[in-house]
Amino acid sequence: MPLQTAKPNRIGRPAELRHRAWLVHTYTATGAVLAFIAAWAVVHGSDRLALGAMFVATIVDATDGVLARRARVKEVLPGVDGARIDDIVDYLTFVFVPMLLLEAAGGLHQTVALPVIALVLLSSMYGFVSPDAKSSDHFFTGFPSYWNIVVLYLMLFRVPPAVNAVVLLALCGLVFVRVGYVYPSRTPTLRTLTLLLGSGWGILLGVIIWMWPSPPWWVAIASLVFPVYYLVLSAVLHARRLPVPAR
Repeated sequence: MPLQTAKPNRIGRPAELRHRAWLVHTYTATGAVLAFIAAWAVVHGSDRLALGAMFVATIVDATDGVLARRARVKEVLPGVDGARIDDIVDYLTFVFVPMLLLEAAGGLHQTVALPVIALVLLSSMYGFVSPDAKSSDHFFTGFPSYWNIVVLYLMLFRVPPAVNAVVLLALCGLVFVRVGYVYPSRTPTLRTLTLLLGSGWGILLGVIIWMWPSPPWWVAIASLVFPVYYLVLSAVLHARRLPVPAR
């Protein structure tokens, strides 16, 4: 009678694979620690440290997905939902802490600060839990809650509080408009160019934060190239897309 080869199971997976998967999840979860550091910095009046912590959190968010796919975390650790960890961390670092920073920096008039921030928090919550927040063809649907970037530029260019409120309210509305935005690490069209430009943009943002609150003007202007490219590419690709189901 021929011997039967035992099928691999969860218990029999090599320890190295499990350790690697746990390291990736831990890497993603460090965003919560960075969110605390940023919030601590806001409370203690260090805008530069707060921006720096959010910047590092953005790097973690930009790289953990690639690491998760390489480590096959869904297959190796099916009992741990990495996407949920990512969403919790992103809400803290992309939404909650940036609003805390903007309010503390005097970026909104006191009379409207709470209502405007409440709308940002609530609309972004919808954006995170919406079934079609990410499409199967690798686009974000609706404004993808890049409030950390928005707040950085509002503070960098010293935009008046009244204008800040208008910008935030307009972006809150765009959360509900089902326009596709490029998912930089996954949207296939021009992905290499997008990642190269995004890396250069990240370097410029690092310089801006390092030299905060008075970076060279040309660095601030040059850093706008990638956001403009991102928005134009998203608009063009959205116009060409066919309706696709949510992921």
